[in-house]
Amino acid sequence: MIIKQLSVFLEDKSGRLNELTKILADNDINITALSIADAVDYGIVRMIVGRPELAVRILKENGFSVNLTEVACLVVPNQPGGLYHALKILADNQINIDYLYAFAIETTALVVIRSASISEVINVLKNNQLELLLASRVYQL
Repeated sequence: MIIKQLSVFLEDKSGRLNELTKILADNDINITALSIADAVDYGIVRMIVGRPELAVRILKENGFSVNLTEVACLVVPNQPGGLYHALKILADNQINIDYLYAFAIETTALVVIRSASISEVINVLKNNQLELLLASRVYQL
């Protein structure tokens, strides 16, 4: 249930994101999810990729500052209140969310969640019969 996410620090410089994605493409590493947060002089690219350990090694070899973070990926219905229901369960269990990002298509939404205790997030969601995406489904891509 735990999924490994790459966090890559990018200088605020033209072409750097292009370079990052080219390196992954050249090494046959698929990007399943991506989020970019910007700061004054840099951005943080958070990605779920098919082969995270290989991606970290290759990116470090190419001069990128990158690390792995554990996240969970929740599957919720793409309808009003779908996300609220899951977040309420976490809030009722006093679980703080550091950040999340999501994507929805047709009837399903996938929500990547980062919390200080990802194993607690997973246990609470499973105990409440919510569906979590298995890492094996992400990594096979």
